[in-house]
Amino acid sequence: MKIIIPMAGMGKRMRPHTLTIPKPLIPIAGKPIVQRLVEELALVAGEKITEIGFIVGDFGNDVEDSLCNIAKSLGANPKIYYQHEALGTGHAILCAEESLNGPVIVAFADTLFKADFKLDVNSDASIWVQKVEDPSAFGVVKLDKDGFISDFIEKPKTFVSDLAIIGIYYFKQGEVLKEELRYLIDNKVIVNGEYQLTDALENMKNKSIKFKTGQVKEWLDCGNKNATVYTNQRILEYHKDEELISPSAKIVNSIVVKPCYIGDNAIIENSIIGPYVSVGRNTSVSSSIIRNSIIQRNSKIKSLNVENSMIGNYVDIKGDTTEINIGDYASISK
Repeated sequence: MKIIIPMAGMGKRMRPHTLTIPKPLIPIAGKPIVQRLVEELALVAGEKITEIGFIVGDFGNDVEDSLCNIAKSLGANPKIYYQHEALGTGHAILCAEESLNGPVIVAFADTLFKADFKLDVNSDASIWVQKVEDPSAFGVVKLDKDGFISDFIEKPKTFVSDLAIIGIYYFKQGEVLKEELRYLIDNKVIVNGEYQLTDALENMKNKSIKFKTGQVKEWLDCGNKNATVYTNQRILEYHKDEELISPSAKIVNSIVVKPCYIGDNAIIENSIIGPYVSVGRNTSVSSSIIRNSIIQRNSKIKSLNVENSMIGNYVDIKGDTTEINIGDYASISK
């Protein structure tokens, strides 16, 4: 089983945090988003993951090395592919055409999930979905009487289904998907200036490929700051019975209200942390009250009172506020 992760986008909605690293490497409860994604996929797949292909932009060697290490941590062979132009989801996936053979999971890297099912590897293909209250904001699927997908509808204005596509797909034969994506490119089948994955799926369905659904228990978005902070909260809740405080962290005259993640060599002094706070490695927090927030690595936080906040790497901040969203290498003093 292979996994392909398109992640070449600029992550503009997550700026300033994506000015120095791609969005999928932003940590959630101590692990990058993309690492948590592939770990969950491996649990649901029910088969050994042999290869993980990451489709990236010009992110640099350090990012590529990090991605390769994530794949190796699962015992999978890493592959790095490049999408140099933002030409749509269909074009992005075809950039990894060398890996499009045999059983393949395609998962977009701005979403996390929790599922209590095992992937049906004998099905032709499947699309993972979750029921939503307002389908008009999503791409949805409609099912026939036998439970197979009969239609794909993008942001329906009238109700046709509440099963939203979450951005994870399984194909028993990656070669079939590759053939349809190649058809789009060769014939310039472009919608709104891009090659769309949904056009390839529609062609596959019309050629008698039967799509099943996999309904996840929870779908967690990482598309903007508030969504990412909420996702951090939910991931901490799922792992609340684990030891999330590093043995090398120092907690001095402070209260940690669990669940919280505190990374290696972090220092918490004269502070109240939590609940739902992630503190990265080598970060120091003193004389502060932090709730429901993400603080990344190598930062210095003093005299801060915040919640629902994101603070980047190598930040030096001192002051009193209620909510903050600040990227890497910033310095603020009040």
